[in-house]
Amino acid sequence: MNFGYDGSVAVVTGGSSGIGLATVRVLLGSGAKVALCARNASRLEDVASVLRRDYGEDRVLSRAFSVLDADEVNGFADEVKQTFGRCDLLVNNAGQGRLSSFAETSDQDWRDEYELKIFSQVLPVRAFLPMLREAQGAIVAVNSLLAYQPEPHMVCTSSARAGVQNMLKSLSVEVAPEVRVNSVLMGLIESGQWTRRFAAREDQSVSRADWYGALAEKKGIPMGRLGDPEEAANAIAFLGSRAASYITGAQLDVSGGLARHI
Repeated sequence: MNFGYDGSVAVVTGGSSGIGLATVRVLLGSGAKVALCARNASRLEDVASVLRRDYGEDRVLSRAFSVLDADEVNGFADEVKQTFGRCDLLVNNAGQGRLSSFAETSDQDWRDEYELKIFSQVLPVRAFLPMLREAQGAIVAVNSLLAYQPEPHMVCTSSARAGVQNMLKSLSVEVAPEVRVNSVLMGLIESGQWTRRFAAREDQSVSRADWYGALAEKKGIPMGRLGDPEEAANAIAFLGSRAASYITGAQLDVSGGLARHI
């Protein structure tokens, strides 16, 4: 599927695996030049070398760092400007969920989770906003259905996700009409997290297909399966494209019907 990104430059945080990597591939396949970052340097380099082979050396820029390091984020923005000259789309995808109940969540856990969820949005937006304004570009934040439909076993993450969603709504008003700000609310998408949970399953004789199917049934997903990362990436690419030019301050539910809120 081609979303018409010819001549555009996109930045994807958390771009070395899962939804982030799928998004990088969709954007490259749609004609964009892409700068991606992630914390794990060796995995990022492995991924980037394949991307450069498949899409061209001059279309891929990669850099390993934590998006919670403001100096590194600002340096990455400078590198993107020097290399590609612009930024049309910022996809904020860094961060994963924390499994814990209220009783199990320490004060430091709360601080760490809020710092990760909030500042993984704030710092890249702050760094890339001047280029995005100049390009009349877009921001797409990868958030979770937990922002509207919290789970007691993920109390800390659910709370932080709701805070992110509130911030994005405010931001969408503040930076309009120059920059559009939208989010995708992910349900259960196949990812490294779910792969690790499958590997640690209680009954090791259960197949991957059966385990995922049982999970979808247990969670009440009407589509009867987990989402594919590319399906999530297509939603991200759409919201960042000119096809969504009159959409801002919105959220797109990508959950296979798991959402129960109105």
